[in-house]
Amino acid sequence: MTERIFDADSHAAVFEAKVLSCQPQDGRFAVILDRTAFFPLGGGQQPDTGTLNTAHVLDVRETQRVITHFTDTPLQPGIRVQGAVDWPQRFRRMQNHTGEHIVSGLIHKLYGLENVGFHMGSTDVTIDFSGELTRAQLNEVESLANEAVWRNVAVTTWYPDPQKLAGISYRSKLELTENVRIVTIEGYDDCACCAPHVARTGEIGIIKLLDFIRYKGGIRVHMLCGADALDDYRCKFENVRSISNALSVQQSDAAKAVQNLNAQLADIQHKLTAMGRAWARELAAHMQAKNGIILFFSASMDTDALREFVNSCLNQCQLCAAFSGCDAQGWNYIAASTTIDLRTLANSLNEGIDGKGGGNARMLQGRASATQLKIQNYFSTYTL
Repeated sequence: MTERIFDADSHAAVFEAKVLSCQPQDGRFAVILDRTAFFPLGGGQQPDTGTLNTAHVLDVRETQRVITHFTDTPLQPGIRVQGAVDWPQRFRRMQNHTGEHIVSGLIHKLYGLENVGFHMGSTDVTIDFSGELTRAQLNEVESLANEAVWRNVAVTTWYPDPQKLAGISYRSKLELTENVRIVTIEGYDDCACCAPHVARTGEIGIIKLLDFIRYKGGIRVHMLCGADALDDYRCKFENVRSISNALSVQQSDAAKAVQNLNAQLADIQHKLTAMGRAWARELAAHMQAKNGIILFFSASMDTDALREFVNSCLNQCQLCAAFSGCDAQGWNYIAASTTIDLRTLANSLNEGIDGKGGGNARMLQGRASATQLKIQNYFSTYTL
């Protein structure tokens, strides 16, 4: 059994320990110490990283109360080493994890919902709840959670004996009977948890509920706390500031300005599409079929205009094939006919123009990678 320093002191980032064993394993070295401050993977939280002397700790796992450190270089069994946990990483995780306990505890007390899933990822923290909540309800929870931060209440961990455990009410995803570690946030939550936490809620700094979605009959809430929430705010502030500067509006009006810009762009796109179709019809009016086929190439015609062109040519030919693009980047194509079942043509067409696509009896659509010359040669030998 490895002595778990983080159980008693979550803020112990530097420690000394004895190397009990070191074995090569999958290109790394599995190191077991008599005691450690490194938290192993578990409870929805990633393992700590850091160093043991000059060896880098890349991963930490626990099996039957024995904690294994996976390092990039070996350590001699029997020596004493100095361990150093990556403290900024550990502290951010403690901020997020304790903040999650406050949020989950409040939602359980206010709405009776259970925390049925928790994951601390690289970009945010997600919590899955057993029922649905509205944005207004989550805003209320967020306000109360930050009040808990401002009150700077104590966060304690303890191992009640089985008799006492049976008489207390606490949150847990599993049925536990022994070695149950309870994390108590004074006035807010009691929860079974193996992870390190802050000593007082003021260390969390801020709790921010970012977003939520419906998920498996309940909701999944995305959140950040402390230093991670500050980084997120800075990033979003810079984005809003850049948008407001680019659109020459106040930051508070940035979202409305973007909506107005999108509406203007949609109107312009609608007009351009109409102009492209009109241009396509005009081009089609001057096309002449050769052996019943109209073959057309454009450098930049969009799909709407290309389809308009093809349909407008069908009164003048048995088959119209239009291509938009270039030899270097490939072609979008549309082929149409009112007299030929194009399903019988699809395989040979795609083979002849190095294409992929399909459609129905009257129209085929896809991509071609052949050169313009190869496409022209294919249609020059095609017999209707």
